[in-house]
Amino acid sequence: MEAPSAFREPRAFFSALLAIVAGGGLRFWMLRKFFEVNGDSQLYGAMAKNLLLHWRYAVSDGTGMLHSTLIRLPGYPLSLALCFRLFGMENYFAAACLQILLEMLGCLLLAEVAWRVSPTSFRAPAAHATLWLAALCPFTAIYAAEPLTEAPTLFAIALALWALARYQDKAGWGSALAFTFAVTYAALLRPDGALVGVVLILPMVFAPFPRFHRIREMRERWSMVSIERLRPHLRKVLVCLLLALTPFTLWTVRNWSVFHVLEPLAPRYATDPGENTWPGWQSWVKTWCLDFISTYQVYWDMPGGPLDVKQLPSRAIDSPAQYAETTRLLADYEANGEEMSPELDARFTQLANERIAAHPLRSHLWLPLGRMADMWVRPRVDNLPIDLDWWEYKHHHVETRFSWFYVGLNAFYLLLGLAGLLLRPRLWPWMLLYTVLRSALLCTIEAPEARYTLECFPMLLVLGGVALGRLFSAKAALSPAARA
Repeated sequence: MEAPSAFREPRAFFSALLAIVAGGGLRFWMLRKFFEVNGDSQLYGAMAKNLLLHWRYAVSDGTGMLHSTLIRLPGYPLSLALCFRLFGMENYFAAACLQILLEMLGCLLLAEVAWRVSPTSFRAPAAHATLWLAALCPFTAIYAAEPLTEAPTLFAIALALWALARYQDKAGWGSALAFTFAVTYAALLRPDGALVGVVLILPMVFAPFPRFHRIREMRERWSMVSIERLRPHLRKVLVCLLLALTPFTLWTVRNWSVFHVLEPLAPRYATDPGENTWPGWQSWVKTWCLDFISTYQVYWDMPGGPLDVKQLPSRAIDSPAQYAETTRLLADYEANGEEMSPELDARFTQLANERIAAHPLRSHLWLPLGRMADMWVRPRVDNLPIDLDWWEYKHHHVETRFSWFYVGLNAFYLLLGLAGLLLRPRLWPWMLLYTVLRSALLCTIEAPEARYTLECFPMLLVLGGVALGRLFSAKAALSPAARA
């Protein structure tokens, strides 16, 4: 039987409506205060305009010439193109408003997920807690107010979780197609978005099978699943798999026909074929980059921007001889017009190899783990007008206090998620697996950004809602009214 909605009763409906109003108000306030269009937003917008005006997936150079590109997947440019067609060319504000509506819908979906995966005894409190946690989460809300891929990605993950939980309860075509759309859209928005489909496809495929609690029961209970029962499910899986692969097949064929390269997603360093990724520079950065300050002040400015050895943290230099070599290398880079060259990149490679050989454990373990930890626990103030040295209290009292508040709030969400994980609601192994795999993926990048962990927040919000639901249920059971 189809499970009822978590917010069907009048009191529950009023609570949900209040949460949606509060969450929408928070996002529209952020839209008014922090809305801006630059960097990646302009890049996506330019692709969308070229799709509409010239029917080409391309970028423009300084002279206005169009150049076909594959540096970004087509999901977000296509979404912006549709928005521009409906609301006017370069109307990024309308795109942000639509993202706010999508994210609020995602909050409702996450609440429904919490309702479905929680034990019957506290599923309603878990759904309400999840909705409030998701609606009032400032870390996700700020990205709904910016024309970037984060907000639609969060919605796609929420939709995938909702469709999976619903399919496990009743394996219908609607849930299967919603799941297919969600994981496909997530992967079309960002290359790392494919991870949600890779992880969640397993519980989707095995949805009709009994849940095994002991290994010795497996053979006996497996026989409960008949071939006749499996045929409709396998048919859905096959159709959905073909639908999910179709856009990536078309994208791969397009990239092969235009660039003669096999690229089903997007390049790691967002470069078109023939553009140099400067692997020596990347390797050298990886031997010392640990936090977002280095990403902002150094990584994003290279090549093409100034770089002074004084900008480097102390961990970038291991000895006086290395300091001298790094200084000469940066001076030669400046003399080259602040542009990289194969010769300079080879010297960065040599310097990186020396540092890795001298400290292999630091390079291969401690720094990757440190970058991952920085993305999880630092204050998520990257999109706010707050200085990067937020911990310098004597420089800015208010900003420092606000940043520490954000640290505490972020820790609160993480601890709630951990508490919910310990309760082991349905789907908990897959939520954990996704979080672990994404964190492992983040260990491989050179320059950390806190926004890269946002894709785990749908899981954290559901798990946190489950933990609060259990807590509220226990308190209600201990109340005098309940005992009476």
